[in-house]
Amino acid sequence: MPRFAYTAFDARGAERSGVIDAGSLEAATAALKAQGLFPTEIDVATAAVAPEAKLSRPAAPTRTAPSAAGELSGRASAASTGRGLAREIRLPFVRPVSAKEQAAFTRQLGTLIKAGMPLLRGLEVLARQEKNAAFRAVIGALADDIRSGGTLSESMARHPRVFDRLYVNMIKAGEAGGVLDVVLDRLAKFQEKSLQLRAKVKAAMVYPLIVMTVAVLILAGLLVFVVPKFKQIFADLLKGAPLPALTEAVLAASEAVREHYIVTIGVGAAFYVAYRMFRGTPGGARTIDGALIRMPIFGDLILKSLVARFTRTLGTLLSSGVPILQAITITRDTTGNLRVADALDVVHERVKEGDPVARPLESTQVFPSMVTSMIDVGEHTGQLPEMLNKVADIYDEEVDTAVAGLSSMIEPLLIVFLAGVVGTIVIALFLPIIRIVQLLT
Repeated sequence: MPRFAYTAFDARGAERSGVIDAGSLEAATAALKAQGLFPTEIDVATAAVAPEAKLSRPAAPTRTAPSAAGELSGRASAASTGRGLAREIRLPFVRPVSAKEQAAFTRQLGTLIKAGMPLLRGLEVLARQEKNAAFRAVIGALADDIRSGGTLSESMARHPRVFDRLYVNMIKAGEAGGVLDVVLDRLAKFQEKSLQLRAKVKAAMVYPLIVMTVAVLILAGLLVFVVPKFKQIFADLLKGAPLPALTEAVLAASEAVREHYIVTIGVGAAFYVAYRMFRGTPGGARTIDGALIRMPIFGDLILKSLVARFTRTLGTLLSSGVPILQAITITRDTTGNLRVADALDVVHERVKEGDPVARPLESTQVFPSMVTSMIDVGEHTGQLPEMLNKVADIYDEEVDTAVAGLSSMIEPLLIVFLAGVVGTIVIALFLPIIRIVQLLT
């Protein structure tokens, strides 16, 4: 029977460590809870898994030449992976692995294993059919490691640019419990939901950006090419007569753009560089991330997408048997927003002290009250993973509604804005023409 080393807190908040025999990671967690312990970390000491999958044998100390050549972009960095794993080798002129390709790989591997195909054979099949050269090399390296007696999670951890901590830890939990196919299916659903959510938010944000870009290009074209020709016509026909104030303003703007376009581009580039530098600092990133979730119109959509991502990530990890403190840490590292990450830091420390998740989550005042209330109910009923996934489903629907509402509201506003910009220039150019006609008649 597999043996698990654990760290847990008892009812008095004292930390305890030891080992426990159980059939799976979930069984070990349940046994510890039955003893009145609150597990924070559980690692496999020894585990027996189906031999054909080769998941429980120790990793080979060296790698074969094809495996080393197939490793992806990067350099050895214990700090970046947290594990001090083997270095990755960059493959030049090869596009990186996309989230969509990774989700397809996860789904296909889970399906093959569920159908009874050995893990090594499944990896070899997927490597042959993969079109992305970089991903094909990584899958080949995974197969080499399994062939040499390594585990899938250890091999994936050597490729942090492709498989993040969330992915690796879920695979590790699946190996420990002998339910790798179930975890792969759960992970594939998580990735597919994440891709759908990202696409919805991207669609809502990109459309206004495209319209604004078109508006700027049209405005620049009018000011640079059209307005100067009218300026010469006005000078010839009006013989120095005063122009309407609106026309004077448009002509002045045209002259400024034409004569100082280099300065204008330089100022714009300087603002962009300053923004990137500010964004690169911890304080700047926190300020910008906080402003994003508070900004009008789009802030509510961004917050809802962050809540959906946070709850689905944490729920998926807990459902797969990852200990709660480790799950919170992984979720924090994958939020994509420092304000949310800071809130999860607070939750991590409070849970480490023995508090439930909902109470410190509410104290951060980042998440809506409905989220913390549903999490509180899930903790009291012993169904926290299920409740987290339910919250994620609710907020996925909220994002759908918000995107539809934004589209119906923003489209007419942008059309009016674009018409107003072009119309103002047209009116400014036609006012002097009306005066010219009056003088001629």
